[in-house]
Amino acid sequence: MQHPFEPIYNANSKVLILGTFPSVKSREQSFYYAHPQNRFWKVIASLMNTSLPITIEAKKAMLLAHGIAIWDVIESCEITGSSDSSIKNVVPMDFSCILEQSSIQRIFANGATAHKLYQTYCEAKTGLPITKLPSTSPANAAFSLDKLIQEWSILKV
Repeated sequence: MQHPFEPIYNANSKVLILGTFPSVKSREQSFYYAHPQNRFWKVIASLMNTSLPITIEAKKAMLLAHGIAIWDVIESCEITGSSDSSIKNVVPMDFSCILEQSSIQRIFANGATAHKLYQTYCEAKTGLPITKLPSTSPANAAFSLDKLIQEWSILKV
C-alpha cells in the first residue's frame, strides 16, 4: 500500500511529528489522525492553547501557525487494517524535500513503532535524531488525554 497524501509543512516549520502510516479512517478521509478516538488533534490544540480544529483546513492552519509539520515514516508497506504490528515490507519516506524546504530542528515520533522505524530506516540519512512520544492512537489506552498532554508538552519550544 502506498502512502496516500502529502506532508503538512511550510518554510517556517521547526518541529516534525512522524507517525507510522495512515490508519484506515485516515485513508478514507485523506488526512492525518482522522479516527474520531485518536487524541492527536486534542493534544496539539491543548498544547498550543487553541480551540480544537474540526476541518482539514483548520487543522493544517493550526499546525502551520505553530511551526509544526506532520508526515509519516513509511512511504509504502503491507499493512492489515490499521495495525502497526502487521506492517511488513517497509519502504521508508525520503525526508529530503521537507528538510530542505523547512526549518525543521527537532523530530518527534508519535509512538514506539514510528520511533523504531525512523531509527532503523531514516536517521542515518537525515542525520537528525528522533524523540519518542507516546502514541495518541486509541489503541494506546494506557495513556489518558491528560497524561498525553503532559508527555507531549516537550513540543512547546
